[in-house]
Amino acid sequence: MLDRAVVDALFPSDLPEPSHWEEQYPPRGLGEGAKVTRLGPSPTGFLHIGGLYVGSIDRDVATHSGGSYIVRVEDTDQAREVEGAVAQFTKAFEYFGIQPDEADEVGAYGPYHQSQREQIYLTYVRELLRDGKAYLCFATKDELADITARQQATKLPTGYYGRWAIWRDKTAEDVAEALEAGRPYVVRFRSPGKAGERTSFVDAIRGSLEHEANRNDVVILKASDQSPRLPTYHFAHAVDDHLMRVNLVIRGEEWISSVPTHLQLFDALGFDRVEYAHIAPLMKQQGGSRRKLSKRKDPEASVEFFIEAGFPAQAVQYYLRGLVNARLAELPLAEALEAPISLAECGVAGPLVDLVKLDDICADYVATLSGEEIISRVSEWATAYDPELVSVLASERDAALAALQVERGPEVANPRKDLRKWSDFRTAYGFFFPSLFPLVSDRTDERLGGLPPELISAFAADFADGYADLEDGQEWFAQIRELATKHGFAPNPKEYKKNPDAYPGSIREAAQLIRVALTGSKASPDLHAVARTLGTDEVLRRVRALAG
Repeated sequence: MLDRAVVDALFPSDLPEPSHWEEQYPPRGLGEGAKVTRLGPSPTGFLHIGGLYVGSIDRDVATHSGGSYIVRVEDTDQAREVEGAVAQFTKAFEYFGIQPDEADEVGAYGPYHQSQREQIYLTYVRELLRDGKAYLCFATKDELADITARQQATKLPTGYYGRWAIWRDKTAEDVAEALEAGRPYVVRFRSPGKAGERTSFVDAIRGSLEHEANRNDVVILKASDQSPRLPTYHFAHAVDDHLMRVNLVIRGEEWISSVPTHLQLFDALGFDRVEYAHIAPLMKQQGGSRRKLSKRKDPEASVEFFIEAGFPAQAVQYYLRGLVNARLAELPLAEALEAPISLAECGVAGPLVDLVKLDDICADYVATLSGEEIISRVSEWATAYDPELVSVLASERDAALAALQVERGPEVANPRKDLRKWSDFRTAYGFFFPSLFPLVSDRTDERLGGLPPELISAFAADFADGYADLEDGQEWFAQIRELATKHGFAPNPKEYKKNPDAYPGSIREAAQLIRVALTGSKASPDLHAVARTLGTDEVLRRVRALAG
């Protein structure tokens, strides 16, 4: 063990003692059973939907227990930091309504970026060195690579432990000589674990678990020639969870193998252990097998995918909560969003992310909204992703409200459900707005069914010349029926199928001409309702464009 004076000389002379930080971050005055949870996104990439998934659980558990939910940016790996990632975290949490109780400037236990907590970490690293629970390691990259190669060659577990930990038992003189030479070093934790030892703990989701005890002397403070001097994840999370008074860590199951190391660090630092809950990863069905949802392979793995497409936040939250606890998926949306999540009901098999099912949930949700609510939500989304649409909705608000009443509303038994996300608005409703609708004037357009251009022109011209804006749907459609007979169309598809050479098409193909002229699509809402919503002048403008 190094002399205290030697240890202290490695750190700033004004570095506070642990008591300073304990006083600055005292235990929280929370009620019995209150949970303090945290999410620790790393800005080495943009937020995975799994981060939103875990964050939703964190927030729910903290809220329903009377605790607090923290977002702590774990940015100690600054070389790999992606510009804009932190801003995207904030944007995602705000969009989906899972803002933390504490983050950045909000909360008394910050700063909430690990890169801003250097002094805190140094205090506790120094304390471990003083107690002989950590040591300086001057091993070079080449030496470490050689150790790994020899371990692999003899089929031994790789790592820095036992006889492979070449600086663990060096003398104070050896260390002093290396320091005098100015050799860079890292600080390693002196693991108390031994070969064959086991450690057990209780997981809030999985119950009692047992694993091999950690015997690897993990790095806790990065190289001395780096600035700032930042810790590794293992050490930083132990110090931060203690000082922020976190008592429940909800994270992915890939961290289960790290629990023995983390428990050793808590014990060595004299901290109370936290409770862990390890969540099964989100999965994707591919062919006949399931695999983890991958941000590299799957666009829907990124939270930005859902924001850019304008998935309704409440519907996504409802869907994710149903993946956490299956019973919540059986409740109405509003009720499910209020019901508490139960960690005991979380499965240990990764839930499958099904975008088709999510689309259905979104469509059902949007169908419950009023026209005013839809316009507000679409406009908010479009401000960032479709500025032209914002302008149109503002200048033609009455037209938008009228369009949203077509085959929708409380009096409609089976309302339209073609609006699932806000980016669908142009496709589903854009044709109602003259400024967004490209006139159909090319009579060879495949949407017109390949009918002779001269027939299309004559039919459209006759429709426009005799058009009447009739209130009764049957009477209105009779105009198309009469013109279909005049222009030689079969009265129904059955007759046309019997003798296709005798007709250019049936009444269905005739109506399709007007449908495409008015909506630009072969599939649309009720044609009479569309025409009445557009108004006579706009109907005539569009049909005459087809007539030429």
